[in-house]
Amino acid sequence: MDLPVMPPVAPMLAKSVKEIPDVGHVEPKWDGFRTIVFRDGDDVELGSRNGKPLTRYFPELVEALRAHLPERCVVDGEIVLVTGDRLDFDALQQRIHPAASRVRLLAEQTPASFVAFDLLALDEDLTGRPFSERRALLVEALADARPPVHVTRATSDMAEAQRWFAQFEGAGLDGVVAKPLDAPYQPDKRVMFKIKHERTADCVVAGFRHHKSGDVVGSLMLGLWDDEGHLQHVGVSASFTMARRRTLLDDLAPYRDVDPAEHPWGAWADQQAHVDRRLPGAVSRWNAGKDLSFVPLRPELVVEVAYDHMEGDRFRHTAQFRRWRPDRDPRSCTYAQLDEPVGYDLADVLS
Repeated sequence: MDLPVMPPVAPMLAKSVKEIPDVGHVEPKWDGFRTIVFRDGDDVELGSRNGKPLTRYFPELVEALRAHLPERCVVDGEIVLVTGDRLDFDALQQRIHPAASRVRLLAEQTPASFVAFDLLALDEDLTGRPFSERRALLVEALADARPPVHVTRATSDMAEAQRWFAQFEGAGLDGVVAKPLDAPYQPDKRVMFKIKHERTADCVVAGFRHHKSGDVVGSLMLGLWDDEGHLQHVGVSASFTMARRRTLLDDLAPYRDVDPAEHPWGAWADQQAHVDRRLPGAVSRWNAGKDLSFVPLRPELVVEVAYDHMEGDRFRHTAQFRRWRPDRDPRSCTYAQLDEPVGYDLADVLS
């Protein structure tokens, strides 16, 4: 492979802001695996955000990119997976599997798509050019592309951008991204702006994990009661200062006298127990040696957290601690309190 821009390349990043800035260009924020595609003839490499190649996990996508991308190019975008009329990040995560036979089977059963949103190189390095030029060249270069290869939608109309922010969540997207038209491509720099939904929920704290540095709290284990009376593990809250991690041990101490056999997640170590329920402690797909054990707590403590959106029955990202809620009955912490996005057909977003 001999391209003007060679792998690995750290993708350009976005900083979180509360409102959509009027910088001339807004796109949907795709919820998948950020990927930079390098193509030199028949050679195609899919580079992940951390620099590790994703190529072996998406053979069907490699073939599609050979068919629909220019002969020699470097394209920034997102690998996504569609189930029905929504993005499906859970199914996308399943595609990362060590067994080649499983990879081939999943490529047939749950094929992925690629959404392009920036062009780093054709026959020359384009990273120094303003985004407005790179976007125009991207649209021209992929004018004949067909699914599963797409060019992201974009708008300069702020009213339309606000509509997208409100509507596209129903298709599984998690906000919008604003890009300054005059910006060059700056790897690993937060040059763009991401605007995501933020909501709050009251959750049961049913356990915690220790921090990697020692005997302080690393993360709070969050749960919500479902209609069948099961406490489902919905995610964690983990962004604390070191001083706060120490004081959290004192906050949680009164709830540590619990019999694991009577705990709602007492069967977490039995892998069969994870089949029909969301329990903490399932094997990490990304790090098989990672310790996912936790300290159980009596499920009597309620915390209010902020979250951006749900992925199925869990928080898609780490939830942010807001405050303790001693006024809330833990049994009232159910899924019914959560906002439900209005449904939106993903095909309309991709068109």
